[in-house]
Amino acid sequence: MQAQPWILALLLAAPALSPAAAPPKDQQIAAAVAAAPEERRAEAGVLGWTADGKVVELRAGSNDLICLADDPRDDKFSVACYHRDLEPFMKRGRELTDQGLTGKERHEVRWKEVDEGKVAMPREPRMLYVLTGDAWDAAAGKVANPYLRWVVYSPYATPESTGLSVEPGPHPWLMYPGTAGAHIMMSPPKP
Repeated sequence: MQAQPWILALLLAAPALSPAAAPPKDQQIAAAVAAAPEERRAEAGVLGWTADGKVVELRAGSNDLICLADDPRDDKFSVACYHRDLEPFMKRGRELTDQGLTGKERHEVRWKEVDEGKVAMPREPRMLYVLTGDAWDAAAGKVANPYLRWVVYSPYATPESTGLSVEPGPHPWLMYPGTAGAHIMMSPPKP
């Protein structure tokens, strides 16, 4: 029996459908720290990706920031830097994602685990910087079409305790009020 042409085409294309290999360590570090304020980048710790999709420490830090490199398993560019006290919460989120939990279900599991004392979460505000774009240009050391937003995790914050609106907008607003994952979103208008 002769193979159908479409089957051969699919088999030949299969390598292109597999997840992208993780970029070299130095490129992951450069891209990851781009989310942090410039004066805090050199001392930030950096987590990155192995070829098999595992998160590993690429560089130890000497300040309070941890930066996470772009996940090469998807086609969007997104890096983040956050206060080291948020790492247990962030790590648990990555674990739940790897288990197939996403969206509201993933959030609710983490919030419940924080409530139960299973996942550490600071009670005071902690900062998260998220940088997205079309791609990382390693040669230029820049993100194509960058967009930086800021998030202040404020567990259990409410509109009443902060004076913030819960309505999304170009103004700061409170997302997930009253939960362990409550945070203030600050998303500047996109160009």
